[in-house]
Amino acid sequence: MDAKAIAMGVAFAIMWSSAFTSARMIVTAAPPLTALSLRFLISGLLGVLIARAMGQTWKLTRSQWKATAVFGICQNALYLGLNFVAMQKIEAGLAAIIASSLPLLVAFAGWMFLGERTRPLGLAGLAAGMFGVLLIMGSRLSGGVDVLGLVLCCLGAVALTVATLSVRGASSPGNLLMVVGLQMLVGSACLGVVALLTESWAVEWSSRLVLAFAYTTLVPGLAATLVWFVLVGRIGTVRASTFHFLNPFLGVAIAALLLGEKLGPLDIVGVAIITAGIFAVQISKAQRVPVVQN
Repeated sequence: MDAKAIAMGVAFAIMWSSAFTSARMIVTAAPPLTALSLRFLISGLLGVLIARAMGQTWKLTRSQWKATAVFGICQNALYLGLNFVAMQKIEAGLAAIIASSLPLLVAFAGWMFLGERTRPLGLAGLAAGMFGVLLIMGSRLSGGVDVLGLVLCCLGAVALTVATLSVRGASSPGNLLMVVGLQMLVGSACLGVVALLTESWAVEWSSRLVLAFAYTTLVPGLAATLVWFVLVGRIGTVRASTFHFLNPFLGVAIAALLLGEKLGPLDIVGVAIITAGIFAVQISKAQRVPVVQN
C-alpha cells in the first residue's frame, strides 16, 4: 500500500466519521428526511453534471443499473434516512459507533449466509467487536438513551450491510463519479416521497445549519463516496476496508470536540474493543485474500 493510498484512506475515514456530527447539527434544526433528500438532490446533480463534463456516460449495463438502484435505496435512503431520524433522539457519537460496526456485520453476514470461510483471528475479531458494541449499548441504555433512536440506527446498519454486499459491479472504470451521482439521485427520490408524506417544513435557520448542510452535501456526501470508490479500485476492497477501524475513534472524537458530547469509561473501552475487532477481521481477510495492485 503506497503513501497515496494511505492518505486517501485516512481522508475517507475522517470525512465519513465527521458526517455524524454535521448530521446532528442539521436534524436538530430541520426536518431530517427533507434535509437529506435535498442534500442528495444537490450532491447527485453536481456529481452527474461534473461526470458528464468529464465525458462519463449514464448508459450503464443492466447489472450496473440494478446495483446502483440497490445501493441508492439501501445506503442513501434506508441507512442514512434511518440515521438522520435517529439522530433527533440520540447523540452523534453513538450513531457513529453503531455505523462503524459495518465491517463486522459484513464479515458476519458473509460467514453466516454466503459460506465465506473465516480464520480464527477473524472469528475472534467478530466476537470482540460485537462485545464492544453491546458494552456501549448496555452503558447507554442504563443511562437513559432513547430506545427507538437506537433501534433505528441498528436497522440502518443492517441496510448498509445489504448495500455493501449487493453493490459489487455497480461501477466501471472511468465512470465512477456518474455512478455516485446516480446513486444519490435514487436516494433523493425515495426520501423525497416519504418526506412529503410525513414531514412539515419547519426550519430554525442559522449560520451553523447552513454550514453543516453545505459540508454534509459536499464532503461526506460527494467527496467521501468518490474517494472510497477510487481507493477500492486502487488497492481492492479488503485492504481499503482496513481504514474502517479508524471510524469508531474518529466518530466519537469529532462529536466530542464539536458538539461537546460526553464519553464515559465504558464508551472508551467499548470503542477500543470495536476498533481492535474490526482490525482483526480485516487483517484476517488480508491474510487469505491476495490483492493485486493497480
